[in-house]
Amino acid sequence: MIKRITYTLFLLLFACNGQNKSDMFDPNTNDLKKETSPYLLQHAQNPVNWKAWKEAPLEYAKTNNKLLLISVGYAACHWCHVMEHESFENEEVAKIMNDKFVNIKVDREERPDVDQVYMNAVQLMTGRGGWPLNIIALPDGRPVWGGTYFKKEEWMRTINQISELYQKDPEKMIEYASKLEEGIKSLDLIEPNPEKASFSLENVDAAVASWSRSFDNKKGGLNRAPKFMMPNNYHFLLRKAYQTNDQELMKYVQFTLTKMAYGGIYDHVGGGFSRYSVDDKWHVPHFEKMLYDNAQLVSLYADAYLVEKNELYKRTVEESLAFVERELMSNEFAFYSSLDADSLDENEELEEGAFYVWKKEELEEILTNDFDLFKDYYNINNYGFWEKKNYVLIRNEDETEIAKKHNITVNTLQQRITHAKQKLFEVRAKRARPRLDDKSLTSWNALMLKAYLDAYRVFGNQHYLDIALKNANFIKIKQLKPDGGLYHVYKDDNSSINGYLEDYAATINAFIALYETTLDMQWLNLSRDLTNYAYDHFYDDKSGFFYFTSDEDTALVSRSIEQLDNVIPASNSIMAKNLYDLALYFGNEQYKTTAINMLNSVKPNIAQYPTSHSNWLDLMLNFVGEYYEVAIVGENAKERIAQLNKTYIPNKLIVGSIGESDLYLLENRFTEGETMIYVCVEGACKLPVTEVKDAINQLDVLIN
Repeated sequence: MIKRITYTLFLLLFACNGQNKSDMFDPNTNDLKKETSPYLLQHAQNPVNWKAWKEAPLEYAKTNNKLLLISVGYAACHWCHVMEHESFENEEVAKIMNDKFVNIKVDREERPDVDQVYMNAVQLMTGRGGWPLNIIALPDGRPVWGGTYFKKEEWMRTINQISELYQKDPEKMIEYASKLEEGIKSLDLIEPNPEKASFSLENVDAAVASWSRSFDNKKGGLNRAPKFMMPNNYHFLLRKAYQTNDQELMKYVQFTLTKMAYGGIYDHVGGGFSRYSVDDKWHVPHFEKMLYDNAQLVSLYADAYLVEKNELYKRTVEESLAFVERELMSNEFAFYSSLDADSLDENEELEEGAFYVWKKEELEEILTNDFDLFKDYYNINNYGFWEKKNYVLIRNEDETEIAKKHNITVNTLQQRITHAKQKLFEVRAKRARPRLDDKSLTSWNALMLKAYLDAYRVFGNQHYLDIALKNANFIKIKQLKPDGGLYHVYKDDNSSINGYLEDYAATINAFIALYETTLDMQWLNLSRDLTNYAYDHFYDDKSGFFYFTSDEDTALVSRSIEQLDNVIPASNSIMAKNLYDLALYFGNEQYKTTAINMLNSVKPNIAQYPTSHSNWLDLMLNFVGEYYEVAIVGENAKERIAQLNKTYIPNKLIVGSIGESDLYLLENRFTEGETMIYVCVEGACKLPVTEVKDAINQLDVLIN
């Protein structure tokens, strides 16, 4: 069960990454030019004397009794840029900040641990959060005030008031900080559930029933704005609908995926998704494109295609991966983090979405005879209008309906639209491009690695597997530390920052999938080794969960446990699913027991907060129905796996070899000259078969 407890986190949160106490420290300079983070470098020319999150400025604040002003953001964040332009580039604002504070800039993607702590504090103080995240803290690190975006005048007034209060009545602020510290329940300490682990379909149904009250059955997604895509939510709901034969739920999931792919949140010209839409119809995004969104959406649409064989889903996958390779992949086959929301417009001014939007007149000029068709297809009308004479392309009709309206075949329609999109792509390529955040994060790379594997599994395109293997080798060669752990960041041929649990969880998950595809034992063994490393350095015996930071991270004394699924599933829910599969691969009871206990401990909260437990619910389905090990042994094992993967079977793992193997599930199952398929549950197998269709008949996908 979950107990939200008080932490002394803010007293103790001081990072030492990359800087020695003896380093020269000048409080009167902006030091961000020394950093590699694209986000920090964006602020390197500000008149604010920014420092990175390192020991020297934090020690300076304590020694000189100066308040800390901590500003957290990321390179693709639109409102971060707005506040920078309005406030941090302003000399008057900078003077106040420099005179009265030690100013710290944090890239939330490089330091998710710092971001997580102060985000939780702001949410507790204000009831909401977001980026830019701005905190004022006592010299010892305890927060006393925080918020997100502020206009210049409000920002100046507020920070002046807080500084004056600290000078006049520091005890009052210290008292408030102490009370806030007592009330901060920023991190969940999870105590083991004393009740015996028991999971049922009723548990899952109750969660979905609660969840369904928020479904938007007219526009897809949840009944609110802004709309976030939350891929894992729909991945679980897809599986649940399929395994319980819930046609209404399946219709909702497919409708949502269609509306997302139709929406302006999807880049119809260049492929790939933006982070979220500001409206309730998936139309106008903030235009930043994040690697993690696109990775998970590729996996989601690939599986959805297996269920429905909807060509829209296939095209969405193909175009999204083409975008990733073209714009987010390095020569080393590492994936970059994001593209900015803003780019230079025709007036050479940074403007949100300038790279992506179109005016009616330029579309008419570019598309000529195809404009009328394109106008209907992508709503160059009131439905697709945004602002300042700009349109964001959005669909709302099926191709069959549009083809009928224009008296052409669907094939002709598709050819003309493809031709029109290519024209726009070529014109758009001449525009000023959005800024690129070219750091590579291990966790996000692993998500994209998994996306390529899922696309290969479903569509059989060898190119996708080739890219996946090259990226996996990048992680293995560049991000694997000599001691067997992982680095978090890679940039400019330099691996840095000790890995977080999210890096281990996502990499293990991707390497398991790579083994299932290639049957190359190195990836399964690496998954096991990284899991054991996580036990050694992240596991908390008391709660039965894994901390977010390693015990080697001297930077953070207080350590958090991430258990709520967000746009990326919680690192602990991914780890629990990894442990479940690895327990079956290696016959490891410790792995299995840990996974069960973790799921059992979050179970009391699932029904009340289902959207924050979708990955946990997905794991619960493994216990509710049968979960199969499909062992394929023989020289044609890979061909049989490819055939099997053409059917949506979410309740299985694949194990196999083309010869003899001493792996737990494969011992004594190789027969010379034969390729045998064994359908097993926890090592107990049915009679082997040689044909995939016969094996599928032995698999009971539906949960009764």
